[in-house]
Amino acid sequence: MMRLRSKGNNSIAFVNAIEVVSAPDTLIADTATIVNPPGKYQGLSDQLLEKIYRVNMGGPQISPNNDTLWRNWETDQKFLLNSALSRSVKFPGKISHEEGTTEEIAPNIVYSTATELAAASNTSNAQFNVTWQFSVEANSAYLIRFHFCDIVSKAAGNLYFNVYVNSWAVASNLDLSSITFGQLATAVYMDYVLEANDASEKLDISIGPSVLNGVLPDGILNGLEIMKINGSGGSPVTPPSSKKNLVIIVAPIFGVIAVTIVVVVALCLILRKRKLTKQYSKSWVPFSIDGFTSHSTGSRTSNGTAFTLGLNGNFGYRLSFAILQEATNNFDENWVIGVGGFGKVYKGVLSDDTKVAVKRGNPKSQQGINEFHTEIELLSCLRHRHLVSLIGYCDERNEMILVYEYMEKGTLKSHLYGSDMPSLRWQQRLEICIGAARGLHYLHTGQAKAIIHRDVKSANILLDETLSAKVADFGLSKTGPELDQTHVSTAVKGSFGYLDPEYFRRQQLTEKSDVYSFGVVLLEVLCARPVIDPTLPREMVNLADWGMKWQKRGELEHIVDSRIIGSIRPESLKKFGVTIEKCLADSGIERPSMGDVLWNLEYALQLQGAYAGISELNSIKRITELSPQVQNINAFESAPAGEAATSLLNDLSDDSVNKVFSQLIKSEGR
Repeated sequence: MMRLRSKGNNSIAFVNAIEVVSAPDTLIADTATIVNPPGKYQGLSDQLLEKIYRVNMGGPQISPNNDTLWRNWETDQKFLLNSALSRSVKFPGKISHEEGTTEEIAPNIVYSTATELAAASNTSNAQFNVTWQFSVEANSAYLIRFHFCDIVSKAAGNLYFNVYVNSWAVASNLDLSSITFGQLATAVYMDYVLEANDASEKLDISIGPSVLNGVLPDGILNGLEIMKINGSGGSPVTPPSSKKNLVIIVAPIFGVIAVTIVVVVALCLILRKRKLTKQYSKSWVPFSIDGFTSHSTGSRTSNGTAFTLGLNGNFGYRLSFAILQEATNNFDENWVIGVGGFGKVYKGVLSDDTKVAVKRGNPKSQQGINEFHTEIELLSCLRHRHLVSLIGYCDERNEMILVYEYMEKGTLKSHLYGSDMPSLRWQQRLEICIGAARGLHYLHTGQAKAIIHRDVKSANILLDETLSAKVADFGLSKTGPELDQTHVSTAVKGSFGYLDPEYFRRQQLTEKSDVYSFGVVLLEVLCARPVIDPTLPREMVNLADWGMKWQKRGELEHIVDSRIIGSIRPESLKKFGVTIEKCLADSGIERPSMGDVLWNLEYALQLQGAYAGISELNSIKRITELSPQVQNINAFESAPAGEAATSLLNDLSDDSVNKVFSQLIKSEGR
């Protein structure tokens, strides 16, 4: 039964029809995040919600016939403050759904379209936001639901951006792939509550680029819902008069409670400090031969299975989670220095003032377990001045955390483009390439079986305070083929733009796959531009293809970074170009070994006329002592095997190892 009441004696009230639509219980969650100050809003499912706006970003208007719950979705163009700053994108493929996100939450057409930052490209340094403005009723609370689906990235971990409600950042450095466990084109939604005392007549929703180093400016929004909260029973804002009375009544009680809390907190801090000091002196437990965490039974990785390392597992050190929390200021987002598919990297400082880089994996992701295992297993048995050293690891509380030596100057990529770091001189670029080549040469030849890095790229070449290069990120590394085999058959993994095309076609991995990727890095160093840039004309999108066209014409100087072109000697550039061309040969058998690449890079440095003054190379005298016959060498002859061995021994000298790993022999509990 329904009763209708008219407002006046001469008026009537009527209704033509009522339709009841069944909605899932999960359509409105019970909790949401409060915009200001950040916190949890509870009891949302008991509130009366009035739809104010429902918008399909970057896509068409959606009628009730095309919505699973008979809803109308507007287009977003009329709400954009500056449409020139954004562009619409559309995804033709299949949309997946994160757990709890169904087509009842929003139809797939919402998630398959989006509005993206217009200047989102590999070369843009734009730092503007895209903003939508909505007229709302002031002094009312609102539920704001964001719909996201990464339909623009080529790989997981490439999209980071900020989300704002009015002037408040509700999501900083948002990485959608960390929510969807690395899956692209997967629908997710996020709920926020703007409380009444923060609501004015205009509500601004914005997306903007992340400020993390090495992250390209980008951002997307697929859909938006704004609902007015009319009910009670949750955690609405208390009226001003009630607040005043409440303060008067409970002020004496809170005074006593506050004093008690201060005393308790002070005691807890003192006890925690003593506990951490004790832990720090005892927690650097070396890997045992028998297992991954023999001194910490019950410590598991996220899939509930303890790792087991081999005989080389006694070089690493296990750190407690409490120590890493303290070292990173409780994993402060302001201390993030890098991001990747495995997780975020934080700058940290241990209690003995040792600077470290702390890479924290997503504990819910099953994809990071093999990478975690591989990295520890490899780096615990590798020692080289041009490989980033592993300081320790942590697997407590379902965490996967790796701790490395801190590289002061960041990635090679950040010094080439996409950041405000100073440009590198040609001589410095050659030295960095030589250092990275030495690290890769050691990987290929320094063990009984070759180790293939499988993810060689400029973002994985790190620089210390002297700009000495060190190869990093061994999560995808693979042991090379047996002596009686030519390759390892394995699924294709790596970074788009650097992948060896032969490996991609045949799924046959060899050391020459690393050589190809390194050839792309060399071209990246020369041109200072991304390896894939879809904003450029078609023939320029792929750096490897574009660069080789110029090299084969003999006109490589036309695409050299304008900041260094005037300082490169023609002979050095020619040698460098020939080295790149050989590395990027279509067939792996036609590519040189990393030892040959190393020798030719050193020769290019000699031709530049700067070799004698470089302390990094002073210990290796073979280039300066080359006979006239060798100095007139053709494009690609290799250095003698004995001399290459001398270089390797120099790289592994006691002095160099002690210098790089001096932080491992400090007095505090190691």
